[in-house]
Amino acid sequence: MSDGADHLASLLGRAAMDVWGDMPRDIQEALFETAMKGRPAEREELARLLHERHPRTLHPVRPG
Repeated sequence: MSDGADHLASLLGRAAMDVWGDMPRDIQEALFETAMKGRPAEREELARLLHERHPRTLHPVRPG
């Protein structure tokens, strides 16, 4: 990505984090899974960050 596209992606990501708690769960899960594709080591860190910012988004852990 170019610097301009990286900047815009960062703005969009920050906006998504700001409204995370207002999003339907299926949208949250789709965004989370897309963001974490190929980044298994960062899953817990991002989940923790989102849960700290939006406590009502806490969901039970999925089995498996």
